Amino acid sequence: MLFHSSLRRELGRSFSASLLVLLTVVITMLLIRTLGLAQRGSVNPEEIFMVLSYTVIGRLPMVLTLALFIAVVSTLSRMYRDSEMVIWFTSGRGIASFLGPIFRFAWPILVVIALLALFAWPWASAQTDALRDRFERRGDIERVTPGQFQESAGGQRVFFIEKNTTNGTEGRNIFISSTDRQGQESILSARSGRVQSDGEQRLLLLEQGQHLELGLPEPDGGIRVSEFALYGIRLVNDATPAPGATPTALSVSLKARPTHDLIAQPTAFNLGELSWRLGVGLAALNLTLLGVALAAGNPRVGKSGHLLLVLFAFVVYTNLLNISQSWIASGLVNWVPMMLGLHGGVFALSGLWLAQRHYGWTLPIMRPHLRGSAT
Repeated sequence: MLFHSSLRRELGRSFSASLLVLLTVVITMLLIRTLGLAQRGSVNPEEIFMVLSYTVIGRLPMVLTLALFIAVVSTLSRMYRDSEMVIWFTSGRGIASFLGPIFRFAWPILVVIALLALFAWPWASAQTDALRDRFERRGDIERVTPGQFQESAGGQRVFFIEKNTTNGTEGRNIFISSTDRQGQESILSARSGRVQSDGEQRLLLLEQGQHLELGLPEPDGGIRVSEFALYGIRLVNDATPAPGATPTALSVSLKARPTHDLIAQPTAFNLGELSWRLGVGLAALNLTLLGVALAAGNPRVGKSGHLLLVLFAFVVYTNLLNISQSWIASGLVNWVPMMLGLHGGVFALSGLWLAQRHYGWTLPIMRPHLRGSAT
């Protein structure tokens, strides 16, 4: 049918253009954020592309939802501005008749959004957490950045190196400050140093330096200064998990938990996260319905006016999603009434608004005013 094919064709063009623009904006913002995390030492600079890819996958449900919402509103608004709606209305088509072709176009996108929110979102979050955890558990030498003071994984040592070689095994002008469990502080400074492997262990060999020890139980003030030509330190990874620890024994963030685990363990926090994941798919459905009613407005309103309404509705709905998640996680409300109240309420309001547009309903208090204007 010409009506269905032409509408779906224009929806496809508008959705593709909106998705391309939104992905460009989101990737640019996430790239700036990821570079900032790498500069602060939260992620490995060599894994920026992987972290960015997983983060984009996690943001895809919201991006697809907004792109679909914009496509529906912009397509129908364009038809109003170009008086195409008049042709369809005179042929017996009401605004509600657009629901069929719109949802035939949108249902694969809605399914993808739901699958991404339920399965891809926790998987991408788990991969990102694994990359960050692996970077946090790297050895002390790998943490050292030339020209910067760097704390060890366990927080017991502070390193500084002025310059190192390209392979990272030799350096010059080295400073190391460490504190043991008894509260004794040790300060090492050396002209040069190198990393040497001895079987399964690694040694840091310092040359031409000075060793200052503080807090010693001695009558001369507890300070000891010594010089050395060669000094060796055994390197250990303070962040290595305890023997026998398994990955499941380590803490897993709430966002990284699989959806079936949230259902199997219905705690308040798990239900809050589950309500957000289910809410993303329901929000995409409601916003598609809302877009049909929202676009059926004044044709004299410009494209920017409809776009502002779209962004406002999307921001309000996503904020309500986050608020409902926090309320459910804190135990203020039960998740079933909250889901029905939020998403069911938006669905009912969108349906009533669309019915009012379709049948031309008006409030009784407005009818005398309309009759007076007609005379």
